[in-house]
Amino acid sequence: MDAGDSEVLTSVKETDAGGRVARSPRGRSMFRHRAAVAAAAAALGALLATNAVAFLRGMDSPWLLGAVILSDIAVIGVGIFVAAREVLVAESRSESSQAQLDSVVDSAMDAIISVNDEQRIVLFNRAAEQVFGLPRQEAFGMPLDGLIPQRFRAAHRSHIEAFGRTGVTSRRMGDVTTLWALRPRSGEEFPIEASISQAIHGERHYFTVILRDITRRKQAEDALKASQRELRELSARVLEAREEEKAHIARELHDELGQLLTALKMDLAWLRERAPGELDAKTREMAALLDQTVAATRRISADLRPLMLDDLGLADAARWLAEDFASRSGIACRLEIANGEALEAAAKSVSTAVYRAIQESLTNIARHAGAKSAWATLAAANDEVHFEMEDDGRGIAPQDLAKVRSLGLKGMRERLAYLGGSLEIARAPRGGTRVRVRVPLRGRGEEGAA
Repeated sequence: MDAGDSEVLTSVKETDAGGRVARSPRGRSMFRHRAAVAAAAAALGALLATNAVAFLRGMDSPWLLGAVILSDIAVIGVGIFVAAREVLVAESRSESSQAQLDSVVDSAMDAIISVNDEQRIVLFNRAAEQVFGLPRQEAFGMPLDGLIPQRFRAAHRSHIEAFGRTGVTSRRMGDVTTLWALRPRSGEEFPIEASISQAIHGERHYFTVILRDITRRKQAEDALKASQRELRELSARVLEAREEEKAHIARELHDELGQLLTALKMDLAWLRERAPGELDAKTREMAALLDQTVAATRRISADLRPLMLDDLGLADAARWLAEDFASRSGIACRLEIANGEALEAAAKSVSTAVYRAIQESLTNIARHAGAKSAWATLAAANDEVHFEMEDDGRGIAPQDLAKVRSLGLKGMRERLAYLGGSLEIARAPRGGTRVRVRVPLRGRGEEGAA
């Protein structure tokens, strides 16, 4: 390490309570006093005049010549004394400033490391000693690579060189990814956050990194992410179990109860043919009530789990859902389906999630939008299912999205997020609400769970 690398890269000035610069207690420059400067200038002027007179009179006034010589010697001595004193005062002030700077740097809670253009350490404060477990005597002069894990060294060196060419004074490091550092003695790696700055001192280029150990924060973040992932998986399992139970109940209603009601209707028809005339009106009422029961059973079964979703696929189920919604609500609903064959390749969980998203969107339009028309598109592209629905109603307010009890929207979002998809809800150009859904055909969450 060059001797110049140990010089102070920045200056620190102390100020008193009034904001004035405080003078160093070790000494004051004589040239700070105007009276002293004026007296010195007057004395030099008088001495020059005396020398001129002595030169003109020459040997005619030997006593004057001797006095001038003695005066010149005295002035030279005083000048040497003043110059020496100024040098000592300047050195004292430099040492004081360096001590102040060292004190400030060492009192910082974050680790501060400076390297020269060869990326060798020239400054290593007390916090850096504690973070890296390395005394500064060992750190001075060592390559910065010694504090970086092996797999990151080449990239880190090139990043610093590129930063030096940008001319930017300072910036944060690792805004997107987590940075990692190395404790040389133990070989332990730990996460950090850091910022870097650069300065030019003389002909040398210096880089200063301010960093802190974020191990505890990273552990807390990882634990939180793991907890969220577990909750999301649990929620997905609960939703899957509920869908399976709904499918089972729907199948029982459709098959078992539907068959029994159909048989009962046939028996009632047989009875009507053989019953006396006074029972005809009653059997007609019973037949009408039985027809309503069959229709209600089919409707409940379809609401629980449309069997056509399993039997015919997502495209037909979505088309039936849109038509049923239009007939029940009186709101015109136009659904366009593109690349329907590719939709059949969607995983069962993906088809269910998209179907429930369509169902929830239509339910919200009927309940809250006050719309007259709705438009929807369903397509498969780039190994993803795309669904978009828009209405011309009053539109959803931001506070409605933030409601704690908006379980329908939260359920949609969680279900899609678990499968690797996304849900976007915003105002539509027509003034209503626009819902956009994107989810992989096979579902990333399902693959991860397998």
